[in-house]
Amino acid sequence: MITKYISELVLYGKENGLIEECDEIYVTNRLLELFDVMEYSEDDKVTSFRPVHEILEDMMTYAFEKGIMKEDTITAKDLFDTKIMGCITPAPSIVRKKFKEKYDVSPKEATDFYYNFSQATNYIRKDRIAKDEKWVTDTEYGEIDITINLSKPEKDPRDIAKAGKAKKSGYPACLLCKENEGYAGHFSHPARQNHRVMPVTLDGQQYFLQYSPYVYYNEHCIIFNAEHTPMKIDRAVFRKILDFVRQFPHYMAGSNADLPIVGGSILSHDHFQGGGYTFAMAKAGYDKTFKLPGFEDITSGIVKWPMSVIRLQGENAEKIVEAADHILTSWRAYTDKDAFIFSETDGVPHNTITPIARMRDGKYELDLVLRNNITTKEAPWGVYHPSADLHHIKKENIGLIEVMGLAVLPARLKKEMSDLAEAILNHKDIRADETLEKHADWVDEWIGNYTITSENIMEIIHNEISKVFVKVLECAGVYKRTKEGQEAFMRFVESL
Repeated sequence: MITKYISELVLYGKENGLIEECDEIYVTNRLLELFDVMEYSEDDKVTSFRPVHEILEDMMTYAFEKGIMKEDTITAKDLFDTKIMGCITPAPSIVRKKFKEKYDVSPKEATDFYYNFSQATNYIRKDRIAKDEKWVTDTEYGEIDITINLSKPEKDPRDIAKAGKAKKSGYPACLLCKENEGYAGHFSHPARQNHRVMPVTLDGQQYFLQYSPYVYYNEHCIIFNAEHTPMKIDRAVFRKILDFVRQFPHYMAGSNADLPIVGGSILSHDHFQGGGYTFAMAKAGYDKTFKLPGFEDITSGIVKWPMSVIRLQGENAEKIVEAADHILTSWRAYTDKDAFIFSETDGVPHNTITPIARMRDGKYELDLVLRNNITTKEAPWGVYHPSADLHHIKKENIGLIEVMGLAVLPARLKKEMSDLAEAILNHKDIRADETLEKHADWVDEWIGNYTITSENIMEIIHNEISKVFVKVLECAGVYKRTKEGQEAFMRFVESL
């Protein structure tokens, strides 16, 4: 049967533009070698193929039964099916040439090609992403996106044990390094034989474009520095993300902040995130506008958003960079004790910015989200971080994606919400359930506001989760949406 699966996969590769006609025999022989098969008959060729994940599953079953794949854990299978796909994935030079040819026609045609390619190679695992739960809720700040991330498989205990015993490697230095392209991987580092990255020059510096394998939103891409160098929010970052949206005007680009708690998960490697999606924050209008001294030709204002956002709009990218740098420099050094804003304590800096760039109606637009990571004994996780009463839904750092209005919630919530719905419908004591008890106070707050049925229970839970996420964003806002909070915000604006 393995020859049938190989024929299916080769046909899949040809139909999806991964295998040229002249490469068919070469690719077939690579797959035969991988599965230790010496004979191959033309009679085994097929005229149709199934979804690629189904073909790969059958190939791995065969490989495990024959002892070619030594274990059948999730990690072992991910390593092996990526190795299979690496056999049919074109070389980087070929993919980059096609990308450039498409870009010469239009930037969108280039990214359309590359995104489809990344799915065809199974680098973006469409079958897993389809499992993610998503919904949209209308709020006072517009439509907020909620996702429960189910595309990252849970680790098998056997994988965890094996990874713990494995010798630590410094190559590649991290998951974002260019050395991941084609890397075989191991039990604590994903395989990347089917991974191809596209070179992009930003403000004269070498970066690479790739897509996130987890695709939290449409065409979720990552733009990473060619060098393994730490993240830093500075004038150069503003230039680079504006340069990116100039080259790819149908995409947005932003950066996580550069400090712990308010920063992203990988602070060790300079990178941005982008994509072809309009986030709720981008749809939000100005709460009020103001003139920034020396930058009167730029439209400046505070955005109506739960977090504290200054928006700059203009036709001249360099002027926006100068204005943004002025705001960043001022914010880094800014202290307002009455508002509990401290630039530093004991020499540890607290103020930074999460910047997001986009093109709008032919103009550059740059959002600067003010962040502060100060902690106290009462809030060791961060003062401007989800408060403890919200941790049952979201306790992780609020990074770039959440800042823009898309919640990425933990996979545990899918089962917890299903169990919670069942408990509510059957009038069970939620506090008696060890897993659900943490949700009890939250449920008490809203359960009396609804006439609950089996038909509407999940919609109600989704709606209430969305309200929690709005509170999460409000917690992360350094200036609250109150009269006192907005007056304090204006004190900073006037200091500029």
